[in-house]
Amino acid sequence: MDTLLDFEECVKDSPEFRYLTFLKSVSLTNQVMKLCSKMVEAGQAYSTANQLFLSGLAELSIHQKKDNVVTNCLNQFNQGLHEMVNFHIMLFDQTQRAIMQHKNRNRSCTRREFVRIGEDLETAAMKNAQVSRHKATDAERASHLLLATRKCYQHFALDYCLQLNTFKTQQKIDILNSVFSYVHAQFTFFHQGFDLLRDLEPTMKTMAAQLSQLSAECAAKRKDLENTHLLVQQRDASGEPVVRPCPGNEDIIQGYLFKRSRRKSKTWKRCWFSIRDNQLIYRKSHKEEALVLFEDLRLCAVKSLEHIDRRFCFELLSVQKCCALQADSEQLKQAWLSALQGSIDLAYRERTDKSLTEPKEPSPVLCGGDSSPGPPTHRPPALGVALRGPGNQQCCDCSEEEPRWASINLGVTMCIECSGIHRSLGVHLSKVRSLTLDSWEAEQLKLLCGLGNNVMNQIFEARYPLSTCVCILNAELFETSCFVSENQKDDAGLCLYRAAFVGDLVAMATALAEGAEVNRTIAEEEGRTALIGAAVGGSLLACEFLLQNGANVNHRDLRGRGALHAAATAGHTG
Repeated sequence: MDTLLDFEECVKDSPEFRYLTFLKSVSLTNQVMKLCSKMVEAGQAYSTANQLFLSGLAELSIHQKKDNVVTNCLNQFNQGLHEMVNFHIMLFDQTQRAIMQHKNRNRSCTRREFVRIGEDLETAAMKNAQVSRHKATDAERASHLLLATRKCYQHFALDYCLQLNTFKTQQKIDILNSVFSYVHAQFTFFHQGFDLLRDLEPTMKTMAAQLSQLSAECAAKRKDLENTHLLVQQRDASGEPVVRPCPGNEDIIQGYLFKRSRRKSKTWKRCWFSIRDNQLIYRKSHKEEALVLFEDLRLCAVKSLEHIDRRFCFELLSVQKCCALQADSEQLKQAWLSALQGSIDLAYRERTDKSLTEPKEPSPVLCGGDSSPGPPTHRPPALGVALRGPGNQQCCDCSEEEPRWASINLGVTMCIECSGIHRSLGVHLSKVRSLTLDSWEAEQLKLLCGLGNNVMNQIFEARYPLSTCVCILNAELFETSCFVSENQKDDAGLCLYRAAFVGDLVAMATALAEGAEVNRTIAEEEGRTALIGAAVGGSLLACEFLLQNGANVNHRDLRGRGALHAAATAGHTG
């Protein structure tokens, strides 16, 4: 290891010199550095795995929020172990710097250059030997090239020999420094770990005492669970499914039923059903949210199915759809039939005011039943919002209290008897919906509040004597076109456009009552309709009112722009 290269042998370029330079270039320190790199990489992977493990412990402590003892201990230990991981990371970093700091990359480059010049010397000697004695010029040129190449090689070999000898001389000190730095890093790591664990010692003693207490409590709890298990096994584990809900559950009945698909295949799938808040709810699997099968059981009828091949089947029917269900036994079938019929009867007996309280929010929006996956929630009803409109607490026709129906295109509320008459007039005159059973959009509810019974009665009854404005509304009340002239219609059409442009709902309703054509084009306004004017003006309520009264959204003005294009051009896109 202490043998140095001889400069005399370097000038001679003997095979012994070349062999020694090869041995000197193949140093064991390179192998040590490679092993150090592998050790550091393995340590970094270990630290990464430790960090993932500690993240899992942190999540475990989050799930134990209710138990302060477990949470506090886990948090303290987690913090201490995080410090240990940081100490490991610092140890690996110091180790890499200690071992790799003396790595000499220039020596390998010099070795390659030395080998290249040696090959050039071999080539020059070969060419010099091959020149014919009869070619004096070529022989002289080859001799000069050989001399120059040998001189260059000798100078470079001497420099390379000096570099190797210097490295060998300094190698002892470098190795000792690296090992000393590595051992010092290990000493620091273990000293820091000792201090950290010594600080955690009081916590460990406290946790040991708490563990003893928890073990006693767990033993008592385990004994209670075994007793409960034995009691339930003797009482309920008879093989028959349990349909009664657990204590504290709001469901009337719950259990598994087979549901027949409404597709052509008519397949049957086992689902979990329950009755809650006058709704039939089911879940296809534990991975999916609950869905509402029937929104209001008061609108449903239940009957047994005897004409199909499958046993223990019954059917639930409503106006929109019907659904066939199958129980596991006749006893379960009768239990479900009784529960469904009882829920329907109970819903009719209960006071509806309890579920129709006025919402606190100013503009609630009711969602559709079939389009909303997830369990049913207590949503604010449309009734409380609709009754805020002026005069909406009474029927617009017969003045009956607490109307439950409304006309979405007229903006009035009415009782159930008058709603039947409105339906008979046709949807082109009055679009009737239930305030308690149908879905309502926010803009439709705002129309009911913005117009209301008082405003609409003043408009429609303006030309009728007071004695005729009683009880039930008749069709002639809506057919305003029978007593207005063509000039009045033209004026009303222009008024409708101007009112739509500024978003005046009352003026728009007045213009329609006076016979204005909702899709009439205004020549003075580039052939625009009232809907395009409302879109340009930016009134969303005016657009909703016109659409409910038959406005054509696809109509284009003289410039080829429709209502949507006009709204986008005016910047009313939100």
